Amino acid sequence: MSVVDELEKLNNLKERGVISEEEYEETKASLLGRYRPAGKKIKDAVDKISVDTNTWGMFIHLSQFCGYVVPLAGLIVPIILWQIKKNDSDIIDRHGRIVANWIITAFILGIIFGLLCFVVIGIPLLVALGIAAIVFPIIGGLKANNGEVWKYPCSIQFFT
Repeated sequence: MSVVDELEKLNNLKERGVISEEEYEETKASLLGRYRPAGKKIKDAVDKISVDTNTWGMFIHLSQFCGYVVPLAGLIVPIILWQIKKNDSDIIDRHGRIVANWIITAFILGIIFGLLCFVVIGIPLLVALGIAAIVFPIIGGLKANNGEVWKYPCSIQFFT
């Protein structure tokens, strides 16, 4: 007999006056209490998966800062993390694509702005790129940790 059937019988007993309102509530609570642990386990598992996905997305964004500790690590570590976890979740794959697009875009802009330094306009552009290279991964990491996907502004979409 399913829970729904048992609840219907219980409701019929209450309506006919066989059991009191208090007895009805107690019995209903005990019936539902038997089935709540499974629902709670499923909810906990889903919550754990989403937290895990959000955490990996945040790591992919923030791993760009590894380049400040070890040269070229800011280029390599995010791509390695993305490649390792991209098959686990579409959301992690999207974060990896966003970061890879930004890394390539920042590299191209860095070369162009570096060449423009000979015309002086490149200096403030390089400063702006440096600020964006700090701010964008922080914003992306925070949003990823909250379960949001945020595309970096001005990023060329190499991977869609």
